[in-house]
Amino acid sequence: MTASGIYVYGIVGGSHALPPSAAGIGEPPAPVRLLPVEDLAVVVSATYPGLRARRRDLMAHQNLLLELAAAGPVLPMRFGMVAPDEATVLAGVAARRGEHAAVLERLDSRVEMNVKIMPVQDDLAALIRADPVVQRVREETRRRPGYEANVRLGQAVAEGLRRRAADAAALLPPQFAGIADDMCPGPDVEGCVLNASFLVPRREEGRFRRVAERFAADHPDRVELRVTGPLPCYSFVAPEPVPARV
Repeated sequence: MTASGIYVYGIVGGSHALPPSAAGIGEPPAPVRLLPVEDLAVVVSATYPGLRARRRDLMAHQNLLLELAAAGPVLPMRFGMVAPDEATVLAGVAARRGEHAAVLERLDSRVEMNVKIMPVQDDLAALIRADPVVQRVREETRRRPGYEANVRLGQAVAEGLRRRAADAAALLPPQFAGIADDMCPGPDVEGCVLNASFLVPRREEGRFRRVAERFAADHPDRVELRVTGPLPCYSFVAPEPVPARV
């Protein structure tokens, strides 16, 4: 691997040890090491020219963060954070040392759980009965059938399914009260009516999943629900906590 800067995985407490199996990006995997910064340490490795989001490297990045998080809090970096040199990393972390320490304290013994909810395409008869907009467009299509009318009806049905799922999805976040410490809405995802991440105490992961599964079972005709996690707590860290290029 030819050096082309310092690849930054995350920030941990100064006493946080690397897992025995720690392996970095690249082929062969780059050795991972710690850069001490006062009572903190930055997890880094060498990188290589032309770094891009290959599955191999994405998984190496995430697996290392999860292994680190099993032994203590980790302030995770997004994939692809590369600093020009060690001096830049050390100066950037030292300048925000207090902020990083506070984030590590907040993330201690916590994981990120992501929930996505999509509309279910079943039980259209129930949708037509319950949605006045779909009913109106359907009646218009019956009175004036044709290609454009069918397109409008299809759009009305799709929007109705989305409204139905969104109404149900709005009921879920309050059910995580007392389980999750925080919620962070994610970016819009095509086909989803809810994309949100939750900061969950590690000991509550099972309870979080049971609530999600019960919610999905209560609304089988409205939503399809996917839970992903545990994940590094990306959504609860300020962007670019270390000066770097992506």
